[in-house]
Amino acid sequence: MNIDLNDITFIIVSYKSKKVIYNCINSLPQFSKIIIVENSSDKELKSDLESKYDNIEIILNNNIGMGASNNIGIKKCNTKFAYVLNPDVIFRENTFSNLIKSVQSIDDFSIISPINENKKFPNYEIKKKYRQSHENIIEVDTVDGFSMLINKSKFDDSEFFDENFFLYLENTDLCLRQRIKNQKIFIIKNSEINHMGSYSTKLDQSESLEYIRNWHWMWSKFYFNKKHNGYLVALIKISGNLLSAIIKYLLYSLSFNTHKKKIYSMRILGVINSIIGKKSFLRPTD
Repeated sequence: MNIDLNDITFIIVSYKSKKVIYNCINSLPQFSKIIIVENSSDKELKSDLESKYDNIEIILNNNIGMGASNNIGIKKCNTKFAYVLNPDVIFRENTFSNLIKSVQSIDDFSIISPINENKKFPNYEIKKKYRQSHENIIEVDTVDGFSMLINKSKFDDSEFFDENFFLYLENTDLCLRQRIKNQKIFIIKNSEINHMGSYSTKLDQSESLEYIRNWHWMWSKFYFNKKHNGYLVALIKISGNLLSAIIKYLLYSLSFNTHKKKIYSMRILGVINSIIGKKSFLRPTD
């Protein structure tokens, strides 16, 4: 399968990511088509990016979540492929060229990604054994959402990211839906990216975001299992997490550890709201 740079638009969803987004943009192939969906409506960042780069379109947006924002960028781009990328990801010098070269050995794909260079944190999961026909190409079940080259032809317009998710598991849901349709997902081993991960922005270091993450992790876990396995199975799968959160909440209440107590109270609230069918409404206020 042949792809060149003109076939790809890079989609970067940003939220107060001024600290890292320039490194990401500067690491991409020169003259790339780039769409940035800025979820903090940062007009100053938009103005600065537009003054420095000719190949970027910036969409100012409310904080509606990664999946929903990715959908905006994907549907906005006019190329065959959309490369969904977090602002804290950096391409190496040969990342793109090795990726494109490896794609030539593949007949077809739905989603593909370079490999995360930090082997302690692989950006993929393999749940069953696939026949691997190329030393640099691994067929997988899921890839992490911080780096996804998406073949738009394998999706209906309404079937990209599930916008009910706000923070977690939207990429796992996307990959699972594609695997159910027997679509191929690959990791390219000789094409590497550096994902900085947590603490890439000032906001990532705040306690308030830690609380929000714990709330959304539990909300998303129940919703994901309910969507794919049914309500009863989801209840069974989440029951251990909920019981553990309740016990730890009580223990940290007795030890007067306010921070840990708040974390587990947020986990409890997240799963309860998901169980009763409420939307993932909690948002950062920083």
